[in-house]
Amino acid sequence: MIKKKRSKAEVIDSVVTHSVLIVVSFIFLFPVIWLILSSFSKSGSIYDLSGFFPKSYSLKSYKDLFFDTTMYDYPNWLKNTLFVAVCSAILGTILVILTAYVMSKFTFTMRKPLMKTTLVLSMFPSFMGMTAVYLLMVNFGLINKLWSLILIYSAGAPMGYLVQKGYFDTISNSIYEAAKIDGASNGKIFLKVTIPLSKPIIVYTMLTQFAWPWSDFILPSLLLKNKDLWTVAVGLMNLDETKFTRFAAGSIFIGIPIIILYFCLSRFLVQGLSSGAVKE
Repeated sequence: MIKKKRSKAEVIDSVVTHSVLIVVSFIFLFPVIWLILSSFSKSGSIYDLSGFFPKSYSLKSYKDLFFDTTMYDYPNWLKNTLFVAVCSAILGTILVILTAYVMSKFTFTMRKPLMKTTLVLSMFPSFMGMTAVYLLMVNFGLINKLWSLILIYSAGAPMGYLVQKGYFDTISNSIYEAAKIDGASNGKIFLKVTIPLSKPIIVYTMLTQFAWPWSDFILPSLLLKNKDLWTVAVGLMNLDETKFTRFAAGSIFIGIPIIILYFCLSRFLVQGLSSGAVKE
């Protein structure tokens, strides 16, 4: 097999492209590398770092993170975060999938106005409604309750149904028509036909619904005043400045589970996102 000789312009283009990619990668990776190295600092304070890097290294910050829980109970914060994230992911995924399926496969009077309204509302950042959310939670007695976070995350999830709707649009209507001819009800069609065909988008939705509460700071800091109910994000932000290495260790540790999930399920993520972005 004869190899095609690359032109000088192609070589220069390749070198420039890869050089730019390497520089951009370094810019994005440097803060992460610095945070990882800082988490192993022996002193514990940010003021003892020699330039960007610690003077001496130790595993003390990771040990204190899980065993020194007198003032900063990281294991309890982790448990609270996991509870909120898992429940929100399950409920949010159900609501998003149902909303997207209805908008994709059913025709009703207010369908178009609802789609336009949700599209416009989704353009506004969520923190704009924090004052209203707080007042509602106060009136319903849901301050200092983890379930208040779960309700808000789950209730807001259907607003982002457009990717899922795009995925359902790619499923041929002839499949549904054949199921109806065989006497299947709408509920049976959804459970027996749609769900088996929608594994990629369900995994994508569950991961995105899990990632939001897993790392969110604004809403938990607004609604959770009791220290025992804090999530990891709130707890880490309330650490003393002399506990910087513990903050770094906690940040690294909470990022590991979500990274593992994304790598293990990346195939479903790509399929779900790409299928939901193109309508056949």
